[in-house]
Amino acid sequence: MEGFCPLASGSKGNCLYLGSKKTKILIDAGISGKATKTKLAQLDVDFKDIDAILITHEHGDHIYGLKVLALQHNIPILCNSETAKGIYSILRDCPKFKIFTTGEPFEFGDLEINPFSIPHDTMDPVGFTIKVDGLKLGICADLGFATALVEHQLQKCDYLYLESNHEISHVMACRRPPTYKNRVLGRNGHLSNEACGNLLAKLIHENLKHTYLAHLSSECNSPETALKIVGEILKKNGVDVTLSIAPQESLAQTILF
Repeated sequence: MEGFCPLASGSKGNCLYLGSKKTKILIDAGISGKATKTKLAQLDVDFKDIDAILITHEHGDHIYGLKVLALQHNIPILCNSETAKGIYSILRDCPKFKIFTTGEPFEFGDLEINPFSIPHDTMDPVGFTIKVDGLKLGICADLGFATALVEHQLQKCDYLYLESNHEISHVMACRRPPTYKNRVLGRNGHLSNEACGNLLAKLIHENLKHTYLAHLSSECNSPETALKIVGEILKKNGVDVTLSIAPQESLAQTILF
């Protein structure tokens, strides 16, 4: 399939599919190998045709599936050196790494991939912009706040996948301990609905076709809340774009190139 589809998005596991004329990759592999294969099959994609797995950071909800996909099936992992160290320390085995440098664009197949730094509590977390078939896709989740660099890198995207993790009042009211709340709300934590909406309002342009709201908390958010809050912020700023949710359990809306 030539296109883009989030297979799973949230704290239970994250995995995205991107396919072009010549190249098929996963972005993160945070669900089981079996679940990944099943979801790819729903897109008529054979997991054996996946050329590489592009990793944002080494948290378990982004690398869990590497135990099967990378170690058993030998699919290469594209990541920076610090993330590779983190993956090795968790898996206690060495997959086939292809190392990139954060901040330096590189080509993989017919994809032009640009990894950029984001603020999160891991060793060297990144977001990506990926140019494919004349289109620009922006992928940015698991970040505590939108830096000037993030805003700059995500300009002029045709498609966006942005974190809309939580509603702040829901985090404050939940029964989780203060350490959890401080982490989620901190500058190395996760982006709230409001922060997502404010960032998106700055990124909208006439060629932005679709935005996924991603990595929603199952406890401190809901699809209805995220769409409502982000939509209200866009309306207040006099801008509009098609929004959809990247869900945890089911495939998200598929974009065909």
